[in-house]
Amino acid sequence: MLLKTKGVAFGIHTPIVGRVTFDAADDAEILIVEGELPVEMGQFKAVLTNLDVIKSIDMPIVYGVPNFLHLKSGDIVVINTDGVVNTQYRVDSSHNFLLFTERCNSNCLMCSQPPRDKDDTSYFFDIYSQMIPLIPKGCQEIGITGGEPTLLGERFFKLLELLQYHLPDTEVHCLTNGRSFSRQNIAERLGALSFDRLMLGIPIYSDFNSLHNYIVQAENAFEQTIQGLYNLAKQNVRIELRIVLHKPSISRLGKLSKFIYKNLPFVEHIAFMALENQGYTPHNMDKLWIDPIEYGEDLAEAMTYLSDHGMNVSLYNSQLCVTPNSIWQFSRKSISDWKNVYLNECDKCSMRNECGGFFSSGVIKHSMGIKAFPVTDS
Repeated sequence: MLLKTKGVAFGIHTPIVGRVTFDAADDAEILIVEGELPVEMGQFKAVLTNLDVIKSIDMPIVYGVPNFLHLKSGDIVVINTDGVVNTQYRVDSSHNFLLFTERCNSNCLMCSQPPRDKDDTSYFFDIYSQMIPLIPKGCQEIGITGGEPTLLGERFFKLLELLQYHLPDTEVHCLTNGRSFSRQNIAERLGALSFDRLMLGIPIYSDFNSLHNYIVQAENAFEQTIQGLYNLAKQNVRIELRIVLHKPSISRLGKLSKFIYKNLPFVEHIAFMALENQGYTPHNMDKLWIDPIEYGEDLAEAMTYLSDHGMNVSLYNSQLCVTPNSIWQFSRKSISDWKNVYLNECDKCSMRNECGGFFSSGVIKHSMGIKAFPVTDS
């Protein structure tokens, strides 16, 4: 799915954030014009159009945009000075997220969005400070991702405060490696917000420190993450654990499930997640890949153990035909709509609507066990 487009920018000297509309009478910030320019456009911050070479109007404009098929009125975009128009929020999607930074203090073997060593703090903080007040109040859930969001420092907390103020009924899910919270003052700063609709999704890949550190490619990461989890628990911050399923993590999956139950009983949710073939993963496939049909028994044992002990578990990004029946109850349709696809084999499967399908990047490399469940006569 297209999430950005590009035209020729004129009169745009700083990024412009706003809701788009196709109606010149609307109260949105950015007008999309696909035909003749209206006479009155002064109330808008900028114009996007598919028309060619327009420099006669005295307002910011991006012209020569190929099409706007991916946009709907109310969607929020940022228009960059180079004419790139990024979609930041889609009104008809339940998979919206805010990329707080591309920087990270880990370098995970399977990172789907490899970190970039550049200071993008000011850019993203400025964008989201403008954008968050524009998000519809009826937004049910929004995600925060990175990089590592906590690297924004105090600006991380200021953006959380904006979300808390402008979207009091919205569930906020923040992906973080949790390492920053090993510092008690950082955990206390978050706890002071009393943000009960915020949940942190924190990865843990092994009960054995050196294996976790190897997977995330960072020294002392395990110790920092565990300390961060305890510090957050003291502040009553809601926590989800995330376990990506690949060859290294599978090797101690059963021991990890017991470690979680015995040492981290306060976590609200545990998500087991199939591998996404994106970012670093294709380059480390020999270290990471294990066919889901090979680890199904280990996965079922780990998930059942936790569930039987009263813990809330889910399975993300997996296909039902390669998942043991005993844990189908935990399978969720979790892949974001803009990168969720199905194989041709899936078109004849009676369980297609219940199955989570694939990442678009997972079409090339997937389980050898993929097969359609036959349609049965009722």
